[in-house]
Amino acid sequence: MTRRVLQFAITTVVLPVLLFVRATPAREDGHTFPSSKTMPAGAGVAARIGNQEMQIEFDQHLRSHVIARFGGHDTPVGPFAWSEVIVVKQQQQRDFSLISQKQEAVSDAFGKGQKLVLTGEAGALKKTVSVTIYDDFPSIAIFDVDYTNGGGAALEISGWSNNSYVIQSRGLAKVPAFWSYQSGSYEKRPNWVLPLRPGFRQQNYLGMNGSDYGGGTPVVDVWTKDFGIAVGHVEPVPRLISLPVAMPDANHARVAVHSSRQQTLNPGETLQTLRTFVSVHQGDYFHTLTEFRRLMMRQGFQMASAPDSAYGPIWCAWGYGRSVKLKQVYDTLPTVKKLGFSWVTLDDGWQNNYGDWAVDPAKFPHGDADMKALVDRIHQEGFKAQLWWSPLSAVTNSELLTAHPDLVLLNRDGTKRKISWWNSVYLCPADRRVVENQKALVRKILGDWGFDGLKLDGQHMNGVPACYNPEHHHKRPEDSVEALPEFFRELYETARSVKPDALVEFCPCGTAYSFFTMPHFNMSVASDPESSFQIRSKGKTLKALMGDNIPYFGDHVELSEGAIDFASTVGVGGVVGTQFVLPGLVKKRSSSDLTPDREKIFEQWIQIYKDKMLSRGEYLGALYDIGFDHPEAHAIRKGETMYYAFFARRWNGRIELRGLQDRTYHLMDYVNHKDLGTVRGPEATVTADFNRHLLIQASPE
Repeated sequence: MTRRVLQFAITTVVLPVLLFVRATPAREDGHTFPSSKTMPAGAGVAARIGNQEMQIEFDQHLRSHVIARFGGHDTPVGPFAWSEVIVVKQQQQRDFSLISQKQEAVSDAFGKGQKLVLTGEAGALKKTVSVTIYDDFPSIAIFDVDYTNGGGAALEISGWSNNSYVIQSRGLAKVPAFWSYQSGSYEKRPNWVLPLRPGFRQQNYLGMNGSDYGGGTPVVDVWTKDFGIAVGHVEPVPRLISLPVAMPDANHARVAVHSSRQQTLNPGETLQTLRTFVSVHQGDYFHTLTEFRRLMMRQGFQMASAPDSAYGPIWCAWGYGRSVKLKQVYDTLPTVKKLGFSWVTLDDGWQNNYGDWAVDPAKFPHGDADMKALVDRIHQEGFKAQLWWSPLSAVTNSELLTAHPDLVLLNRDGTKRKISWWNSVYLCPADRRVVENQKALVRKILGDWGFDGLKLDGQHMNGVPACYNPEHHHKRPEDSVEALPEFFRELYETARSVKPDALVEFCPCGTAYSFFTMPHFNMSVASDPESSFQIRSKGKTLKALMGDNIPYFGDHVELSEGAIDFASTVGVGGVVGTQFVLPGLVKKRSSSDLTPDREKIFEQWIQIYKDKMLSRGEYLGALYDIGFDHPEAHAIRKGETMYYAFFARRWNGRIELRGLQDRTYHLMDYVNHKDLGTVRGPEATVTADFNRHLLIQASPE
């Protein structure tokens, strides 16, 4: 029988033949989490693979569980579970009898390692599970799972799940028992890092979770005070899968990688699932994301480079809103200069419409000449100039879509896909004409108008839906999804070809960032944070995924708690910024008004930022657990000096200074210029009494 390989092929053929001997109903979305019950009596370990940090064990039914090995102790993350299953007509086939196994040495793009290959059967369906642990990634096991139809009739597949595990708390941690990193993008813009509560469930679908909210990084992580586990995929392009996380009761959490893609598996064909992984760690999720980045770098992912100017403080005219007038910008520049900002950003409101991106004639009566004059003035005052732009969005009555209506991305039913915030529609990133049009705009902004950087903005940039426009001649509707990173690669390379030191800021408006676009911009941003905790936790996340060489912009300080929390950005090594306005230039009062008291605070923090430049330091995200360590703590090393930032609404007690060397350090509260005495490393504690934040400099003596 000829063996053909099928990976996510779309089909409408449905045949009512079922080959399975044991099946379990799936939920409506096709996924059922593994049971938290223990392994049945008489079951035993039939196969295992592991090293000094982790071990994966399988029983005779191809159930598995993960064992974390820390400090010489083996800690089962949870009980044996149906970790890899396939779904047929909403019925899960779980029970496969192990018929063979082998281990072999491997060497590929990820390095050298050991592979365990297991084969199981359920009727005429054969399942192969390959688990590889690489020498250079000892805390990660990579899974390749496929299913072969050895019968004589086609099977209607409605999904599959890999790496479905139950996590069991040890009963030692205080409430909450689990913290988590969630990577789905939602219109409500929830925290990426949060404690789990009984009853919690989040699907983390990496497709669209709203008209223009979708995409994400293919990793989720759940951890206790003692250990953590993460699952995800290491495919080189975005995939439309889910990473569900749930907490059914006070003692258990669940994770999985799930696909609900429907397809037909014909006789002799093999369905290959995605290349997925499970990882174990101690502490919070920072280790997982840094290791994921290292894995992806082995596949050719390389982060961009940032110019020195990228670390300068940013003033943005957005405080004046879309109705901003050029006189407001010109009249604010002297104050921007006095306070020590380096960048001036012209935000939404300069354009005639979304799509044509010509200057608004009401604001720029002399057209491009007025825009060039504005940039020249910004440069004359000693600033760099940045322009806001929302790529891939266009209003339907724009000249672009009037002349070329077939550039739009279409839904399955033929309707245009809406971008809610600007009442516009998606352009398709997989259409070559769209790419060339947007590249031409980059050349105009940076070359003709003279701007030094771009602020790319919009929740729609993080993910796009599948495109069904017949005029685009896509091979698959998912071509648009997979083309999005390439679209931004071409924009970034165009920008750098026009200006080698161009700054390209990527602001996906609260969405959870797609790792696949990260190599194609050189400034990340807190992206409309809804709290100071979001500023800090997003900073930790993005530094793990992108490294220390890409500046992280904490966004406008007015979006922080109290509209003045510079400490959260400085404390995690972010670039500071603001959207302040001069009260005399606006009619309505707002938190963006630069009052005399606020101006004094701005002067203090801009000077602190410039003196310390912690945005150029090494963020040591593994030293503190953002969930279980109290108070919340962040650490940055710059040269031989350590910088600590502690956060709590109110704290009076001991705090730990981790990461010190075996030497004496002099401590200083560098915000309030208060001497805190000396400590001796490598382990040191001090008594602290503070409200909201305490920032400490530890200088070696």
